[in-house]
Amino acid sequence: MKKFRPNGLPVLIGSLPMGDHDEAIKLVFEHTPRIPLWVQLPVYEEEGMIAQFLPGLPGLTTEKGRTFIDTAGADFGDQLVKFYEEYMAVTAGATACEDSRFVLKSDTARGFFTLLESIGTLDETPVALKGQITGPVTFGLGVTDQDRRAIFYNEQVRDAAVKLLALKAGWQVRTLSKFGCPVIVFIDEPALAGFGSSAFISISQDEVAACLNEVIGAVQAEGGLAGIHVCANADWSLKLESNTDIVSFDAYSYFDKFILYPDHIKKFLESGGILAWGIVPTSSPDDIKKETAHSLASAWQDQAGAVAKLGIEPLKLLSQSLITPSCGTGSLSLDLATRVLMLTRKVSDTIRSLS
Repeated sequence: MKKFRPNGLPVLIGSLPMGDHDEAIKLVFEHTPRIPLWVQLPVYEEEGMIAQFLPGLPGLTTEKGRTFIDTAGADFGDQLVKFYEEYMAVTAGATACEDSRFVLKSDTARGFFTLLESIGTLDETPVALKGQITGPVTFGLGVTDQDRRAIFYNEQVRDAAVKLLALKAGWQVRTLSKFGCPVIVFIDEPALAGFGSSAFISISQDEVAACLNEVIGAVQAEGGLAGIHVCANADWSLKLESNTDIVSFDAYSYFDKFILYPDHIKKFLESGGILAWGIVPTSSPDDIKKETAHSLASAWQDQAGAVAKLGIEPLKLLSQSLITPSCGTGSLSLDLATRVLMLTRKVSDTIRSLS
């Protein structure tokens, strides 16, 4: 497999406000053909960032329109045992992952299979392919048990959830690697924006790091590159000190907070880490409408200059950078989402032309 060189190329975050997967992948190919990704369409309930990766978790129950993990059920213990038996069989190579619960299914992740079916229509082989998985902290805090308690606080269920996500992430890498180019998997962790607040008072940094690194490790074990994506302000030391290959952040709104970690940033880049700059706004329609490729490229150059002052040579920084929207576009109108994709491509083109 070829070595991945970002070189300021554009890549998307994941979601689009559409109802047709074929049309969605065409839009992706139009704007980011060199690093295409599979698309989540949250217009479908089963493609929500939590729901999409729930299948396979022991105790999964739906009653009266609510989905939860029933740890009080009479057969929960048996389900948990079967889960770990299957996990060990897959990790030991006794069972093919493709025949297990640790894969994405077309009824909940149609975008993944649409990407597989469509890659052959591209004029050139991509530089890389991108997948995504909901992060273990966001997942663990978003899924609850029968008593509406987040499963992250149940060590047994948390461990199962982390292993489910890890193998589903690794399976994406193995499947996409068949096309002969590098594979990136972003671990989407919006919940980490709250780390350090009262909401996390009983969760330690070591617990968070262990969960993240298990998923990261599964991606890397299959030869993929793992990225952590947080689309708000956060404790960036936690992400920069993790085993991740890529840190994806909202550069448009929070670069002033990100740069407060100069030593961590410098060490991360010097070790070969990649920064995915979310320089194209997605949270405010007014910002999306007012910004241009020139204004955003200029803003990126100013930000890159601040990082360069840490002792990072500008060309090295560009070679270890990706240009992205600040977050997914699934909650926007299609017109605004399309503009975000267009701006992402044009900002990348502008930055690369000036190097």
